[in-house]
Amino acid sequence: MRHHRRLATALAMTSQLKRALSLCGGVSNKPRVVILSENTWRHAASRHSERMRNLLAPGLTPPDHPINAGAQRQRNQRRKRDGWTALDPVNPVYNFLIEYYGLKGAKGPRRLARWSPDPALLSRVDDSEHDGPEISPEVRSAALKASANLGGVLLEKAKLDDLGDTLHLRGGVPVPTGTTEDGELYGILYNPAVFYHGQFGTSIEEQQQRKEGNPHRDEQLRKTMAPFQWYQSILATTLRSDPVLHCYGLHEWAMQYHPDGADPPPSSKYQSTLPLRVSRQVINDTVERKGIRCTHVDALRFFAPAAGPLNYHGATLERTDQLRLEQKGCVHAHMDLLKIGLKLGSFVNPDLMCDIIETALEARRLDVEASPYDATGYGCDVVAIETSEGRRTYRDRQIALMDRAEPVRRRLLSAYDVFLSLAFGEEGRSGYDSNPVGMHREGDYAAPERFARAEPGGEPWRRNLIER
Repeated sequence: MRHHRRLATALAMTSQLKRALSLCGGVSNKPRVVILSENTWRHAASRHSERMRNLLAPGLTPPDHPINAGAQRQRNQRRKRDGWTALDPVNPVYNFLIEYYGLKGAKGPRRLARWSPDPALLSRVDDSEHDGPEISPEVRSAALKASANLGGVLLEKAKLDDLGDTLHLRGGVPVPTGTTEDGELYGILYNPAVFYHGQFGTSIEEQQQRKEGNPHRDEQLRKTMAPFQWYQSILATTLRSDPVLHCYGLHEWAMQYHPDGADPPPSSKYQSTLPLRVSRQVINDTVERKGIRCTHVDALRFFAPAAGPLNYHGATLERTDQLRLEQKGCVHAHMDLLKIGLKLGSFVNPDLMCDIIETALEARRLDVEASPYDATGYGCDVVAIETSEGRRTYRDRQIALMDRAEPVRRRLLSAYDVFLSLAFGEEGRSGYDSNPVGMHREGDYAAPERFARAEPGGEPWRRNLIER
Protein backbone atom coordinates (compact mmCIF):
# COMPACT_ATOMS: atom_id res chain seq x y z
CA MET A 1 0.00 0.00 0.00
CA ARG A 2 2.83 2.39 0.89
CA HIS A 3 4.46 1.70 -2.47
CA HIS A 4 1.21 2.43 -4.30
CA ARG A 5 0.84 5.77 -2.55
CA ARG A 6 4.39 6.79 -3.40
CA LEU A 7 3.93 5.71 -6.99
CA ALA A 8 0.68 7.66 -7.27
CA THR A 9 2.47 10.74 -5.88
CA ALA A 10 5.26 10.35 -8.42
CA LEU A 11 2.77 10.07 -11.26
CA ALA A 12 0.94 13.17 -10.07
CA MET A 13 4.26 15.03 -10.07
CA THR A 14 4.89 13.86 -13.64
CA SER A 15 1.52 15.24 -14.72
CA GLN A 16 2.40 18.61 -13.18
CA LEU A 17 5.77 18.54 -14.91
CA LYS A 18 4.11 18.10 -18.29
CA ARG A 19 1.94 21.15 -17.76
CA ALA A 20 4.83 23.21 -16.43
CA LEU A 21 7.17 22.29 -19.27
CA SER A 22 4.58 23.18 -21.87
CA LEU A 23 5.08 26.71 -20.62
CA CYS A 24 8.88 26.67 -20.68
CA GLY A 25 9.26 26.80 -24.43
CA GLY A 26 9.15 23.05 -25.03
CA VAL A 27 11.83 20.44 -24.42
CA SER A 28 14.95 19.20 -26.11
CA ASN A 29 14.56 18.04 -29.70
CA LYS A 30 16.21 14.78 -28.76
CA PRO A 31 15.77 13.93 -25.07
CA ARG A 32 18.25 11.32 -23.96
CA VAL A 33 17.47 8.22 -21.91
CA VAL A 34 20.59 6.51 -20.61
CA ILE A 35 20.02 3.16 -18.92
CA LEU A 36 22.34 1.57 -16.36
CA SER A 37 21.93 -2.14 -15.83
CA GLU A 38 20.92 -3.25 -12.36
CA ASN A 39 24.23 -5.04 -11.85
CA THR A 40 26.17 -1.92 -12.88
CA TRP A 41 24.44 0.60 -10.66
CA ARG A 42 24.04 -1.67 -7.63
CA HIS A 43 27.74 -2.52 -7.74
CA ALA A 44 28.60 1.20 -8.00
CA ALA A 45 26.23 2.07 -5.14
CA SER A 46 27.69 -0.65 -2.92
CA ARG A 47 31.24 0.44 -3.68
CA HIS A 48 30.34 4.06 -2.90
CA SER A 49 28.74 3.16 0.44
CA GLU A 50 31.71 1.02 1.42
CA ARG A 51 34.22 3.73 0.57
CA MET A 52 32.21 6.37 2.45
CA ARG A 53 32.01 4.08 5.48
CA ASN A 54 35.78 3.60 5.44
CA LEU A 55 36.30 7.36 5.27
CA LEU A 56 33.90 8.13 8.12
CA ALA A 57 34.50 5.09 10.35
CA PRO A 58 37.08 6.73 12.68
CA GLY A 59 34.56 9.48 13.47
CA LEU A 60 31.43 7.37 14.00
CA THR A 61 30.03 6.78 17.46
CA PRO A 62 29.38 3.24 18.77
CA PRO A 63 25.72 2.14 18.70
CA ASP A 64 25.41 2.49 22.49
CA HIS A 65 26.66 6.09 22.51
CA PRO A 66 24.11 8.45 24.17
CA ILE A 67 23.80 10.46 20.97
CA ASN A 68 22.15 7.45 19.36
CA ALA A 69 19.76 6.77 22.24
CA GLY A 70 17.10 9.30 21.28
CA ALA A 71 16.23 7.79 17.92
CA GLN A 72 12.77 6.45 17.36
CA ARG A 73 12.17 2.72 17.12
CA GLN A 74 11.95 2.86 13.34
CA ARG A 75 15.30 4.62 13.16
CA ASN A 76 16.81 2.10 15.56
CA GLN A 77 15.67 -0.71 13.32
CA ARG A 78 17.12 1.08 10.32
CA ARG A 79 20.44 1.57 12.09
CA LYS A 80 20.63 -2.11 12.89
CA ARG A 81 20.02 -2.84 9.23
CA ASP A 82 22.58 -0.48 7.67
CA GLY A 83 25.00 0.01 10.57
CA TRP A 84 25.16 3.81 10.41
CA THR A 85 25.48 5.82 13.61
CA ALA A 86 26.00 9.50 14.36
CA LEU A 87 29.34 11.23 14.03
CA ASP A 88 31.16 11.98 17.28
CA PRO A 89 30.54 15.67 18.15
CA VAL A 90 33.77 15.87 20.19
CA ASN A 91 36.11 14.20 17.69
CA PRO A 92 38.12 17.24 16.51
CA VAL A 93 38.78 15.83 13.04
CA TYR A 94 35.19 14.85 12.28
CA ASN A 95 33.00 17.25 14.27
CA PHE A 96 33.32 19.94 11.58
CA LEU A 97 31.00 17.78 9.46
CA ILE A 98 28.34 18.44 12.11
CA GLU A 99 29.17 22.03 13.08
CA TYR A 100 29.89 23.43 9.61
CA TYR A 101 27.83 21.29 7.27
CA GLY A 102 24.90 20.06 9.36
CA LEU A 103 25.52 16.31 9.02
CA LYS A 104 23.79 15.55 12.30
CA GLY A 105 22.74 12.20 13.74
CA ALA A 106 22.90 8.94 11.82
CA LYS A 107 21.03 10.58 8.96
CA GLY A 108 24.11 12.71 8.20
CA PRO A 109 26.50 9.85 7.36
CA ARG A 110 23.62 7.93 5.81
CA ARG A 111 23.00 10.86 3.45
CA LEU A 112 26.63 10.78 2.32
CA ALA A 113 26.42 7.04 1.69
CA ARG A 114 23.47 7.25 -0.70
CA TRP A 115 24.16 6.94 -4.39
CA SER A 116 22.79 8.44 -7.60
CA PRO A 117 24.14 8.40 -11.16
CA ASP A 118 26.50 11.03 -12.52
CA PRO A 119 24.41 13.61 -14.46
CA ALA A 120 27.32 13.99 -16.89
CA LEU A 121 26.10 10.76 -18.49
CA LEU A 122 23.39 12.91 -20.07
CA SER A 123 25.87 15.34 -21.60
CA ARG A 124 28.02 12.84 -23.48
CA VAL A 125 28.60 13.70 -27.11
CA ASP A 126 28.27 10.14 -28.36
CA ASP A 127 24.94 8.57 -29.23
CA SER A 128 25.16 5.66 -26.79
CA GLU A 129 22.17 5.46 -24.49
CA HIS A 130 22.91 2.37 -22.50
CA ASP A 131 25.44 0.70 -20.24
CA GLY A 132 24.14 -2.84 -20.27
CA PRO A 133 20.72 -3.68 -21.63
CA GLU A 134 19.36 -2.15 -24.81
CA ILE A 135 16.48 0.24 -24.29
CA SER A 136 13.28 -1.21 -25.63
CA PRO A 137 10.74 1.17 -27.16
CA GLU A 138 8.39 0.45 -24.25
CA VAL A 139 10.99 1.36 -21.61
CA ARG A 140 12.08 4.49 -23.45
CA SER A 141 8.49 5.59 -23.87
CA ALA A 142 7.77 5.03 -20.17
CA ALA A 143 10.92 6.94 -19.16
CA LEU A 144 10.01 9.88 -21.36
CA LYS A 145 6.47 9.89 -20.03
CA ALA A 146 7.66 9.85 -16.40
CA SER A 147 10.17 12.64 -17.09
CA ALA A 148 7.75 14.85 -19.05
CA ASN A 149 9.76 14.12 -22.19
CA LEU A 150 13.05 15.32 -20.69
CA GLY A 151 14.72 11.91 -20.38
CA GLY A 152 17.34 11.06 -17.79
CA VAL A 153 19.54 8.30 -16.42
CA LEU A 154 17.38 5.24 -15.74
CA LEU A 155 18.50 2.72 -13.14
CA GLU A 156 17.20 -0.63 -14.32
CA LYS A 157 14.92 -2.46 -11.87
CA ALA A 158 15.44 0.07 -9.06
CA LYS A 159 12.59 -0.15 -6.53
CA LEU A 160 10.78 2.34 -4.34
CA ASP A 161 12.46 0.75 -1.33
CA ASP A 162 15.81 1.81 -2.80
CA LEU A 163 14.84 5.48 -2.55
CA GLY A 164 16.09 6.99 0.68
CA ASP A 165 18.10 3.86 1.39
CA THR A 166 20.57 2.87 -1.32
CA LEU A 167 19.57 5.76 -3.58
CA HIS A 168 19.03 9.46 -3.02
CA LEU A 169 15.35 10.18 -2.51
CA ARG A 170 15.62 13.75 -3.77
CA GLY A 171 15.38 13.82 -7.53
CA GLY A 172 14.49 10.16 -8.02
CA VAL A 173 11.57 9.68 -10.44
CA PRO A 174 9.84 6.25 -10.50
CA VAL A 175 9.22 4.93 -14.01
CA PRO A 176 6.13 2.67 -13.83
CA THR A 177 5.57 -0.16 -16.24
CA GLY A 178 1.92 0.59 -16.83
CA THR A 179 -1.01 1.23 -14.55
CA THR A 180 -0.58 2.57 -11.03
CA GLU A 181 -2.30 -0.50 -9.59
CA ASP A 182 0.42 -3.04 -10.36
CA GLY A 183 3.16 -1.06 -8.57
CA GLU A 184 5.84 -2.44 -10.89
CA LEU A 185 8.65 -0.19 -12.09
CA TYR A 186 11.06 -0.24 -14.97
CA GLY A 187 13.35 1.61 -12.58
CA ILE A 188 14.19 4.99 -11.06
CA LEU A 189 15.24 7.93 -13.23
CA TYR A 190 17.40 10.94 -12.38
CA ASN A 191 17.67 14.19 -14.29
CA PRO A 192 18.17 17.67 -12.74
CA ALA A 193 16.01 19.18 -15.49
CA VAL A 194 13.04 17.14 -14.29
CA PHE A 195 13.51 18.19 -10.68
CA TYR A 196 14.00 21.91 -11.26
CA HIS A 197 11.66 22.56 -14.16
CA GLY A 198 8.84 21.09 -12.11
CA GLN A 199 9.14 23.91 -9.58
CA PHE A 200 7.62 26.53 -11.85
CA GLY A 201 3.97 27.42 -12.38
CA THR A 202 1.28 24.95 -13.48
CA SER A 203 -2.00 26.86 -13.31
CA ILE A 204 -4.05 27.92 -16.36
CA GLU A 205 -3.36 31.57 -15.56
CA GLU A 206 0.37 30.91 -15.32
CA GLN A 207 0.31 29.07 -18.64
CA GLN A 208 -1.05 32.17 -20.31
CA GLN A 209 1.43 34.39 -18.48
CA ARG A 210 4.28 32.17 -19.65
CA LYS A 211 3.23 32.49 -23.25
CA GLU A 212 3.08 36.25 -22.87
CA GLY A 213 6.21 36.44 -20.76
CA ASN A 214 6.05 35.88 -17.01
CA PRO A 215 8.30 38.20 -14.95
CA HIS A 216 7.44 36.32 -11.74
CA ARG A 217 8.52 33.01 -13.20
CA ASP A 218 11.75 34.57 -14.51
CA GLU A 219 12.51 36.04 -11.10
CA GLN A 220 11.91 32.69 -9.40
CA LEU A 221 14.19 30.99 -11.90
CA ARG A 222 16.96 33.50 -11.20
CA LYS A 223 16.54 33.01 -7.46
CA THR A 224 16.77 29.24 -7.87
CA MET A 225 19.92 29.46 -9.98
CA ALA A 226 21.64 32.14 -7.88
CA PRO A 227 23.24 29.98 -5.15
CA PHE A 228 24.57 27.54 -7.73
CA GLN A 229 26.01 30.39 -9.79
CA TRP A 230 27.60 31.84 -6.65
CA TYR A 231 29.40 28.58 -5.86
CA GLN A 232 30.34 28.19 -9.52
CA SER A 233 31.99 31.62 -9.35
CA ILE A 234 33.77 30.78 -6.08
CA LEU A 235 35.23 27.62 -7.62
CA ALA A 236 36.33 29.44 -10.78
CA THR A 237 37.97 32.39 -9.02
CA THR A 238 39.72 30.11 -6.51
CA LEU A 239 41.22 28.09 -9.35
CA ARG A 240 42.54 31.30 -10.91
CA SER A 241 44.00 32.58 -7.62
CA ASP A 242 47.60 32.71 -6.43
CA PRO A 243 48.15 30.62 -3.28
CA VAL A 244 48.97 32.25 0.05
CA LEU A 245 51.50 30.00 1.77
CA HIS A 246 52.38 32.00 4.87
CA CYS A 247 49.13 31.99 6.86
CA TYR A 248 50.20 28.93 8.92
CA GLY A 249 46.65 28.16 10.05
CA LEU A 250 46.61 31.03 12.55
CA HIS A 251 42.80 31.33 12.38
CA GLU A 252 42.56 28.67 15.10
CA TRP A 253 45.00 30.64 17.24
CA ALA A 254 43.06 33.86 16.60
CA MET A 255 40.01 32.15 18.08
CA GLN A 256 41.92 31.69 21.38
CA TYR A 257 43.72 35.04 21.40
CA HIS A 258 43.27 36.71 24.81
CA PRO A 259 45.63 39.59 25.63
CA ASP A 260 45.60 41.31 29.01
CA GLY A 261 42.53 43.46 29.53
CA ALA A 262 40.53 41.90 26.67
CA ASP A 263 37.25 40.10 27.14
CA PRO A 264 37.45 36.28 27.03
CA PRO A 265 37.27 35.06 23.41
CA PRO A 266 33.71 33.82 22.73
CA SER A 267 34.95 31.17 20.29
CA SER A 268 36.95 29.45 23.02
CA LYS A 269 33.85 27.27 23.46
CA TYR A 270 34.71 25.46 20.21
CA GLN A 271 36.83 22.36 20.81
CA SER A 272 36.23 23.02 24.52
CA THR A 273 36.69 19.30 25.24
CA LEU A 274 40.34 19.53 24.14
CA PRO A 275 43.12 20.85 26.38
CA LEU A 276 45.46 23.51 25.07
CA ARG A 277 48.94 22.17 24.27
CA VAL A 278 50.57 25.59 24.77
CA SER A 279 50.13 28.37 27.27
CA ARG A 280 47.93 31.40 26.76
CA GLN A 281 51.07 33.53 26.51
CA VAL A 282 52.44 31.39 23.68
CA ILE A 283 49.12 31.77 21.84
CA ASN A 284 49.24 35.54 22.22
CA ASP A 285 52.90 35.77 21.19
CA THR A 286 52.32 33.58 18.12
CA VAL A 287 49.38 35.67 16.93
CA GLU A 288 51.23 38.93 17.55
CA ARG A 289 54.52 37.79 15.95
CA LYS A 290 53.60 38.90 12.45
CA GLY A 291 49.83 39.20 12.67
CA ILE A 292 47.27 37.08 10.82
CA ARG A 293 46.91 36.67 7.06
CA CYS A 294 43.63 34.79 6.87
CA THR A 295 41.87 34.98 3.49
CA HIS A 296 38.83 32.89 4.45
CA VAL A 297 35.97 35.31 5.10
CA ASP A 298 33.93 32.72 7.02
CA ALA A 299 36.75 32.34 9.57
CA LEU A 300 36.84 36.01 10.61
CA ARG A 301 33.55 35.79 12.49
CA PHE A 302 35.10 33.24 14.85
CA PHE A 303 38.15 35.32 15.72
CA ALA A 304 38.42 36.74 19.20
CA PRO A 305 37.43 40.42 18.90
CA ALA A 306 40.91 41.48 20.00
CA ALA A 307 42.43 39.55 17.07
CA GLY A 308 40.48 41.42 14.38
CA PRO A 309 42.87 44.40 14.03
CA LEU A 310 45.77 41.97 13.61
CA ASN A 311 44.31 40.52 10.40
CA TYR A 312 46.17 41.81 7.34
CA HIS A 313 42.97 41.72 5.26
CA GLY A 314 40.97 43.74 7.76
CA ALA A 315 38.96 43.44 10.94
CA THR A 316 35.73 43.58 8.91
CA LEU A 317 35.04 41.74 5.67
CA GLU A 318 32.04 41.47 3.41
CA ARG A 319 30.66 38.30 1.88
CA THR A 320 31.52 39.54 -1.61
CA ASP A 321 35.17 39.74 -0.54
CA GLN A 322 35.21 35.96 -0.83
CA LEU A 323 35.47 36.27 -4.61
CA ARG A 324 38.53 38.48 -4.16
CA LEU A 325 40.23 36.66 -1.28
CA GLU A 326 39.46 32.94 -1.56
CA GLN A 327 42.67 31.25 -2.72
CA LYS A 328 43.78 27.76 -3.61
CA GLY A 329 46.21 27.38 -0.69
CA CYS A 330 43.53 27.87 1.98
CA VAL A 331 42.89 24.79 4.12
CA HIS A 332 39.34 25.90 4.92
CA ALA A 333 38.60 26.47 1.22
CA HIS A 334 39.42 22.78 0.71
CA MET A 335 37.07 21.84 3.53
CA ASP A 336 34.33 23.97 1.97
CA LEU A 337 34.47 21.87 -1.19
CA LEU A 338 32.16 19.60 0.79
CA LYS A 339 29.62 22.38 1.34
CA ILE A 340 29.72 23.23 -2.35
CA GLY A 341 29.41 19.58 -3.37
CA LEU A 342 26.50 18.96 -1.00
CA LYS A 343 24.60 21.84 -2.61
CA LEU A 344 24.23 19.71 -5.75
CA GLY A 345 22.40 17.06 -3.74
CA SER A 346 21.82 13.94 -5.78
CA PHE A 347 23.08 15.54 -8.99
CA VAL A 348 26.81 15.03 -8.63
CA ASN A 349 29.21 12.19 -9.40
CA PRO A 350 29.34 9.94 -6.27
CA ASP A 351 33.04 9.19 -6.85
CA LEU A 352 33.71 12.91 -6.81
CA MET A 353 31.85 13.26 -3.50
CA CYS A 354 34.07 10.59 -1.94
CA ASP A 355 37.15 12.42 -3.20
CA ILE A 356 35.77 15.66 -1.74
CA ILE A 357 35.21 14.03 1.66
CA GLU A 358 38.72 12.57 1.59
CA THR A 359 40.22 15.97 0.73
CA ALA A 360 38.14 17.79 3.35
CA LEU A 361 39.15 15.33 6.08
CA GLU A 362 42.82 15.67 5.18
CA ALA A 363 42.47 19.45 5.32
CA ARG A 364 40.71 19.27 8.67
CA ARG A 365 43.44 17.03 10.11
CA LEU A 366 46.09 19.60 9.18
CA ASP A 367 43.85 22.33 10.59
CA VAL A 368 43.62 20.55 13.94
CA GLU A 369 47.24 19.43 14.12
CA ALA A 370 48.45 23.01 13.55
CA SER A 371 46.09 24.40 16.19
CA PRO A 372 46.94 25.24 19.82
CA TYR A 373 44.84 22.24 20.97
CA ASP A 374 46.18 18.87 22.07
CA ALA A 375 44.37 16.37 19.83
CA THR A 376 46.90 13.55 20.19
CA GLY A 377 44.27 11.51 22.00
CA TYR A 378 42.45 11.27 18.66
CA GLY A 379 45.46 10.04 16.73
CA CYS A 380 46.58 13.47 15.58
CA ASP A 381 50.18 14.64 15.34
CA VAL A 382 51.38 18.10 16.31
CA VAL A 383 52.46 20.72 13.78
CA ALA A 384 54.04 23.29 16.09
CA ILE A 385 53.59 26.43 14.00
CA GLU A 386 54.86 28.50 16.92
CA THR A 387 58.33 27.29 15.85
CA SER A 388 60.29 27.78 12.62
CA GLU A 389 60.43 24.05 12.01
CA GLY A 390 56.68 23.72 12.53
CA ARG A 391 55.97 26.50 10.06
CA ARG A 392 58.13 24.76 7.44
CA THR A 393 56.23 21.53 8.04
CA TYR A 394 52.90 23.31 7.74
CA ARG A 395 53.90 24.94 4.47
CA ASP A 396 55.09 21.65 2.97
CA ARG A 397 51.84 19.91 3.89
CA GLN A 398 49.81 22.90 2.74
CA ILE A 399 51.41 22.71 -0.72
CA ALA A 400 50.87 18.94 -0.94
CA LEU A 401 47.23 19.38 0.07
CA MET A 402 46.75 22.19 -2.45
CA ASP A 403 48.12 20.00 -5.23
CA ARG A 404 45.76 17.22 -4.22
CA ALA A 405 42.72 19.51 -3.98
CA GLU A 406 43.30 21.24 -7.31
CA PRO A 407 41.95 18.48 -9.60
CA VAL A 408 39.07 17.84 -7.18
CA ARG A 409 38.09 21.51 -7.37
CA ARG A 410 38.31 21.44 -11.17
CA ARG A 411 36.07 18.38 -11.34
CA LEU A 412 33.57 20.03 -9.02
CA LEU A 413 33.50 23.14 -11.20
CA SER A 414 32.89 20.91 -14.21
CA ALA A 415 30.06 19.21 -12.29
CA TYR A 416 28.49 22.65 -11.68
CA ASP A 417 28.80 23.50 -15.36
CA VAL A 418 27.04 20.27 -16.33
CA PHE A 419 24.38 20.64 -13.64
CA LEU A 420 23.47 24.23 -14.52
CA SER A 421 23.29 23.39 -18.21
CA LEU A 422 21.08 20.35 -17.64
CA ALA A 423 18.87 21.87 -14.96
CA PHE A 424 18.31 25.32 -16.48
CA GLY A 425 19.21 25.00 -20.14
CA GLU A 426 20.46 28.08 -21.95
CA GLU A 427 19.91 30.27 -18.88
CA GLY A 428 22.18 28.00 -16.87
CA ARG A 429 24.93 28.20 -19.47
CA SER A 430 25.47 31.93 -19.07
CA GLY A 431 28.95 31.34 -17.66
CA TYR A 432 30.59 32.87 -14.60
CA ASP A 433 32.86 35.76 -13.79
CA SER A 434 34.45 37.51 -10.85
CA ASN A 435 32.17 40.50 -10.53
CA PRO A 436 31.52 41.67 -6.95
CA VAL A 437 28.33 39.73 -6.34
CA GLY A 438 29.01 36.62 -8.37
CA MET A 439 26.22 37.45 -10.82
CA HIS A 440 26.62 36.28 -14.37
CA ARG A 441 24.89 39.06 -16.26
CA GLU A 442 22.78 42.13 -15.78
CA GLY A 443 19.49 41.31 -14.13
CA ASP A 444 20.70 38.17 -12.34
CA TYR A 445 19.54 37.73 -8.75
CA ALA A 446 21.82 38.06 -5.71
CA ALA A 447 20.55 36.83 -2.35
CA PRO A 448 20.52 39.38 0.51
CA GLU A 449 23.20 37.44 2.42
CA ARG A 450 25.61 38.15 -0.47
CA PHE A 451 25.61 41.70 0.92
CA ALA A 452 26.57 40.94 4.52
CA ARG A 453 29.38 41.73 6.88
CA ALA A 454 31.65 39.48 8.97
CA GLU A 455 33.23 40.75 12.17
CA PRO A 456 35.11 38.96 14.96
CA GLY A 457 32.57 37.64 17.42
CA GLY A 458 29.81 38.92 15.15
CA GLU A 459 26.49 37.60 13.97
CA PRO A 460 26.01 35.03 11.18
CA TRP A 461 25.80 36.41 7.65
CA ARG A 462 22.00 36.46 7.49
CA ARG A 463 21.80 38.53 10.67
CA ASN A 464 24.44 41.05 9.68
CA LEU A 465 23.19 42.35 6.35
CA ILE A 466 24.43 45.56 4.77
CA GLU A 467 21.76 48.12 4.04
CA ARG A 468 21.53 48.85 0.33
